Amino acid sequence: MTETNQNWHLYLVRCADDTIYTGISIDVEARVTKHNSGRGAKYTSTRLPVRLIYSESKPDRISAMKREVQVKRWSRKMKEDLVKGFSLKKAK
Repeated sequence: MTETNQNWHLYLVRCADDTIYTGISIDVEARVTKHNSGRGAKYTSTRLPVRLIYSESKPDRISAMKREVQVKRWSRKMKEDLVKGFSLKKAK
């Protein structure tokens, strides 16, 4: 299966300093593990550990990248509201 045939995911992790990092990946669990090993991203490597707080599936890399750009432009409050809404849906 090629990269373009797999579902991609937008994900948000909460860093140890309470900041939120936004990224994309095919395998979110593996990516979070990589972040926590210090090899995921320069930003997260100094803010360990990170904890997954949100994920959404996208059909391809391009749509995941577009969503990533959109969410990265959001305020912290908007990101927190997204996470809160996601958590409420999971609790039902």
